[in-house]
Amino acid sequence: RGALGVMEWRLVGEAVVPGLGGAGSALDPRLPIRPGFVSHPLRTPPGLIRDAFCALASLLPGTVPSGSDEDGVLLVHCLDVGQPVLAQLADDEARLARALGECVDG
Repeated sequence: RGALGVMEWRLVGEAVVPGLGGAGSALDPRLPIRPGFVSHPLRTPPGLIRDAFCALASLLPGTVPSGSDEDGVLLVHCLDVGQPVLAQLADDEARLARALGECVDG
């Protein structure tokens, strides 16, 4: 329960609060954003943990998972490809996997 509790607070701290600010940024024509797609190589095996990660990633501000290919690469649409989206996705995937008892590399 401890690791899942940390993930819950992380979700509030990294998704809900910044999401409100991100919505304002996306609507403000003076702020530059660079929307596009990034490819995140998934490290969790197909199944419940991967599905949970994709659901979690959809809650992050400015990101929408758009599906994965047969090689396990997740295509993610983001509001600003200049942001460290891939690093955040990798960190979140590893944290969630550990919280749910799965070991992943990286």
